[in-house]
Amino acid sequence: MIRMTDVFAQDNNFESTALKVFAHQYHSNPTYQEFCKHLNCNPKDVKTIEEIPFIPISFFKTRKIVSSQKKVEITFTSSGTTGSQVSSHHVTDLEWYYQSFTKGFEFFYGAVSDYAIVALLPSYLEREGSSLILMAEELIKKSNHPHSGFYLNNLDELAKKLDILEHQNQKTLLIGVSFALLDLVEKKKFNLHNTIVMETGGMKGRRKEMIREELHDILKEGFGAESIHSEYGMTELLSQAYSKGNGIFQTPPWMKILIRDTEDALTLVNDGKTGGLNIIDLANYNSCSFIATQDLGKKINENQFEILGRFDHSDIRGCNLMVL
Repeated sequence: MIRMTDVFAQDNNFESTALKVFAHQYHSNPTYQEFCKHLNCNPKDVKTIEEIPFIPISFFKTRKIVSSQKKVEITFTSSGTTGSQVSSHHVTDLEWYYQSFTKGFEFFYGAVSDYAIVALLPSYLEREGSSLILMAEELIKKSNHPHSGFYLNNLDELAKKLDILEHQNQKTLLIGVSFALLDLVEKKKFNLHNTIVMETGGMKGRRKEMIREELHDILKEGFGAESIHSEYGMTELLSQAYSKGNGIFQTPPWMKILIRDTEDALTLVNDGKTGGLNIIDLANYNSCSFIATQDLGKKINENQFEILGRFDHSDIRGCNLMVL
């Protein structure tokens, strides 16, 4: 049994803890055990994190990925087009999520109570099951600032609020989905020096997709900001990585990125090489901590990485062994 405090300790022995989590999930998660057996992998033979199997993220669409006997407290679901299959992340202990996003935010940005937190997340607010909305909701509560809160389509009110906070020299976090931030700067130009502007990605069908550099250039000009921050998270993960600019993301101490070969999903590549992102998220203790995502990227060093795009279905090769 792994203690929550051990996982979120900044000086944890990551490899040792990850190997213990792997053994726990192999023995308590039937789907993951079945997957590992297909690859002839057993915990007694695994000595390094590079030898741990990573389940394709698509399993969260077709299987119940749970490594606990506890009752499910909440199920996070991904957004999807009408009729498409969505991912479901069944969480049996929400405290793991609360600890992860709170300690993760504090690791990168300091005390939540120092900020006014303003969330512009209309596409997420309009549906149920969003882990991002729960995170923003809890951070807003923890900030305990009278101007913290959610905004849906009331952009004029939000613009006035940002001006007030700027005039008060109040440290502020504006976290928003990309299309809504673009809508905001089209209505009004800002000159923000006390506000961190953080995009969570995604046009959600509201606008044409654009590359990160183009999006960030427009937002920097519109907000008068030197840099645009980014949050990297997903339904299937309970942790987030953050970028403070230039699209370079950093992981908290309980999260690690490995890069797999695009031609052979079971082979890892060296830092600086482009490939598929494999993510270890120890906060996923009660589901699965070892996930092969559909994102393309490269690892810069031990705790930094870059996102370069996504696989489409025709790009995913060498995964025949990885489908149950």
